[in-house]
Amino acid sequence: MDERRVRERGGPVRWWRHGPPWPGHREDEEPGSHWPWRSTVLLTAFVLIGSSFAAHEQQGERAVLDPFARVLLVVAAGLLLWRHRHPVLVVFGTAAATAVYLGAGYPYGPVLLTVAVACFAAVVAGHRRAAWTALGVLWTVRLLVAHWLYRWLPPSGDRPASFAQEIVVATWVVVIVAVSELARTRREQWARERAERAQAARRRADEERLRIARELHDVLAHSLSVINVQAGVGLALLDTDPEQARTALTTIKSASKEALGDVRQVLDTLRTPGDAPRAPAPGLDRLPELVEQAVRAGLTVEVTGRPPRLPPGTDLAAFRIVQEALTNVVRHSGSRHARVHLDRAGGALRLRIDDDGPSVGTDAGGSGNGLAGMRERAAALGGTIEAGPMADGGFRVLAVLPSAAGPER
Repeated sequence: MDERRVRERGGPVRWWRHGPPWPGHREDEEPGSHWPWRSTVLLTAFVLIGSSFAAHEQQGERAVLDPFARVLLVVAAGLLLWRHRHPVLVVFGTAAATAVYLGAGYPYGPVLLTVAVACFAAVVAGHRRAAWTALGVLWTVRLLVAHWLYRWLPPSGDRPASFAQEIVVATWVVVIVAVSELARTRREQWARERAERAQAARRRADEERLRIARELHDVLAHSLSVINVQAGVGLALLDTDPEQARTALTTIKSASKEALGDVRQVLDTLRTPGDAPRAPAPGLDRLPELVEQAVRAGLTVEVTGRPPRLPPGTDLAAFRIVQEALTNVVRHSGSRHARVHLDRAGGALRLRIDDDGPSVGTDAGGSGNGLAGMRERAAALGGTIEAGPMADGGFRVLAVLPSAAGPER
């Protein structure tokens, strides 16, 4: 079940499987279109309150929090509201505000969290160099203030920072960079997985459209060919042989009824995708019906071999191939005789449909769509189709389809 369907049904979306709920994660949401109001307000409040506690704990060691210090804290935290739209400007802006804050001698505290969040957002958005540069500039400023400029900057009487403190700061910098890079890598992986899922869904939809197109072509081409031939017979014999014309009209009625039923079955699969079909798919057990329809269209069909028991997909493909081949004989061949031979050997079903020719048009053996449909059906099952004129005239269609072992019908 995909993420959108889960969301529509009100269920939880497991972001650790499908990606984090960051802006730009949803397929229908543009990157940076989200304003992180709540997180920014919470961070600002946390920074202000936490800095007040830090000032109380560091009283006498660092400068007192005055209005200017609080403005710097609000600026550093407030800039995070734009971290998804302008990550580069935000990471440099928070780093600059924090550098001024530390250079003025104000207490250490949660102000450094604003830089961590801005750096995280910039790295995840793909601006790694900007994030590292801003973090490196801030660290350099901090080293200069802590080990050299402290003599001239407030608070008065300040001493250089210890190396143990520098180790702690360096550890935090490494942690920030590592977590940011890990999040960026994971997000890129989620993006690739989403793209692959979307591509697979499009491929499945294309395959389903092709399958339906093949079904409609095979059903309509066969039935309309029979109807066309019988309509011509009926018109020609309407005055001279009314009884034969009646027979032709009866054949037209039967063929059109069957075509309507087959088309309705295909359309039902479109209306209720995923549901079981209401009627079983046709197979070689309906080969006598094909022969009967061909006979009504004026062909003599000789069938040799017994239809084996096949998987549903192979059975349908074999039926449609024979149907299309006989349709091509009706439409494009001057012969009124066709031979259908079925044989299974070595785990494969061999279908051979021959007619004696000659062709009555340039599309001997069938038009491009019919042959293409047969080849697609065979290829989908791992089989092959060979179609072309025979040496002694006529046309041959030879299909080889893999089949599971099973007793013959």
